Amino acid sequence: MGRSKNGYQWHEEYDEATVAFMIIGAAMVFFMVPGLGFLYSGLARRKSALALIWVVLMATLVGMLQWYFWGYSLAFSKTATNHKFIGDMNSFGFRNVYGKASEDDTYPEIAYAGFQMMFMCITMSIVSGATAERGKLLPHMVFLFIWATVVYCPICYWIWAPGGWAYQWGVLDWAGGFLEIISAVGGFVYSMFLGRRREKLLLNFRPHNVSMVTLGTGILWFGWLLFNAASSLTPNLRSAYAFFNTNISAVTGGMTWCLLDYRSEKKWSTVGLCSGIICGLVAATPSSGCITLYASLIQGIIAGIVCNFATKIKYYLNVDDSMDLLAEHGVAGIVGLMFNALFAADWVIGMDGSTEHRGGWLTHNYRQIYKQIAYIAAVMGYCAAVTAIICFVMDIMPFIQLRVSEEAEANGLDEDQIGEFAYDYVEVRRDYYEWGVDTDNMHGSDHNNQDTDSDVIQHDSDIKHIKNTHQTVPTSDLTADTYLGSSASSNDNEDNIAQNEKIIEEEPNVPQETEEEAKP
Repeated sequence: MGRSKNGYQWHEEYDEATVAFMIIGAAMVFFMVPGLGFLYSGLARRKSALALIWVVLMATLVGMLQWYFWGYSLAFSKTATNHKFIGDMNSFGFRNVYGKASEDDTYPEIAYAGFQMMFMCITMSIVSGATAERGKLLPHMVFLFIWATVVYCPICYWIWAPGGWAYQWGVLDWAGGFLEIISAVGGFVYSMFLGRRREKLLLNFRPHNVSMVTLGTGILWFGWLLFNAASSLTPNLRSAYAFFNTNISAVTGGMTWCLLDYRSEKKWSTVGLCSGIICGLVAATPSSGCITLYASLIQGIIAGIVCNFATKIKYYLNVDDSMDLLAEHGVAGIVGLMFNALFAADWVIGMDGSTEHRGGWLTHNYRQIYKQIAYIAAVMGYCAAVTAIICFVMDIMPFIQLRVSEEAEANGLDEDQIGEFAYDYVEVRRDYYEWGVDTDNMHGSDHNNQDTDSDVIQHDSDIKHIKNTHQTVPTSDLTADTYLGSSASSNDNEDNIAQNEKIIEEEPNVPQETEEEAKP
């Protein structure tokens, strides 16, 4: 940097392709965030669909603020050259984070800081899925800020900063298997402290919008390709190889999970297909820049099988891991790290022209196996212990308890925490609750917690029962006439009931549906 009569000018020279590659890579990783929001939203019930999109996006905002505030300094401070565990505060508030961090760099430090920021943001967004349908949003943001500081930043320093113990030991973790593991373990522990969702509200539960699940998976896959490829920091042979490894692992993972679901259900599950794709992508995160192409094909198959069966762990441990974070992110991340131990090749690692490593078992570096296992154990143990401490302390403090009330859970987080809705008819139903009529206990149509239009109020006796009990009616039990003819005011209860009675009297010959016909 030099000063002229008109001000300062920077004269450092960078590799333009490298700078562009990192900036585009950062943007693509950020694009994964709304994709994750769509995925989570589709997997939940519609009354909490918008809350999950909100919490994923807000987690990203919190992450960006924390990274600027002190996160980058704790994870990558250039003055923490041999701290082993965590960085220092030298780069607090991006202090002196501008141009080259060293003379050998081909990119400005701020480009690298922005790229790494997005990795932490997507990690925190994954964790936020633990709040599904029962977690308070503001306390969760407080939790994420603390968690990013004392969990993510130290572990990131271990493996990616030159002063970290795992980096110096030669552990192989290409694009962040650790972030998959800690997001899964952190979310799982958080779910344990939240407790299970109310069983009576989960009868035959299933995702409310599989199309949104598929859209979210597609966006994640799109962003994930550069998530892994751009981890080389510069466009080269290794980045292209990582791109293709990622794709192969996702393909075989999706096929395997889908086949396993067909074996038990005799249906080609779309949710199962998406789950398998994500497991393949997660497994490729730590390994795509280290293992051979045929190993990625095997990796996707193994990840699909192991993660599919790992979904049973939450039942054995009695933890309501609503988004299957442990199975699809934690277990798949472990699979990827272990494939580094077995199938990492020195000639793949050296494709960037600068990295030297003996690889894994495939290239006769047998010590890599115990190094990878020790690294996995350290990451999981540290994350679980620290996350549990944070949750325990927060849950006993006033005003930041982690869980909403039972009434709020029944109403849905969209109404309780957001005040807006993903679907307009959910708001109509919310207003109709205030009118004071309900036939939930009279009709059996809503067994799957899905709003359908198959059931109608049939008899005058139903209306009299409604009027006497003053219960509420869900969308599934309303005809179009009762929708359009009713007022949204809670003071019009009697008028609405009278209107329902009039409609029924005008249609006395409506045949009564049998139990079989009433099923959606």
